[in-house]
Amino acid sequence: MNKTHATKPSDIKRNWYIVDAQGKTLGRLATRIASVLKGKHKPIYSPSMDTGDYVIVVNAGKVVATGRKLDEKMYYRHTGYPGGLRQVSLRDQLAKHPERVLQAAVRGMLPHNRLGRAMFKKLKVYAGADHPHALHRPKQLEL
Repeated sequence: MNKTHATKPSDIKRNWYIVDAQGKTLGRLATRIASVLKGKHKPIYSPSMDTGDYVIVVNAGKVVATGRKLDEKMYYRHTGYPGGLRQVSLRDQLAKHPERVLQAAVRGMLPHNRLGRAMFKKLKVYAGADHPHALHRPKQLEL
């Protein structure tokens, strides 16, 4: 008879990974990061628990978009006032706030509930090559 394994919070060991986004495709990079944040790469993965690891992304400003997405993909937000819908193209967003591009892509791939918000807090994105998490000794994540 086989026994079902139930993951307990004490079983979860969190690692730190670092990813260099330079030259990587935006969507393919985001799916891999979301999978690590969820913990799907671990044998103790449980959909109802946050078993994932921390991910540091450097060089987010050098991510690549395929096709005509740089000019056609838009990011929308609303100020809360009438007529307050604002839109920014991917090209402009990469120029001004490159971290937000990768954060938006990964956030859309995580669960849209409390669990997803907890997973998203483990993502650290930086536009340049420097990051303040050297004390955690992050391992290189191969994509």
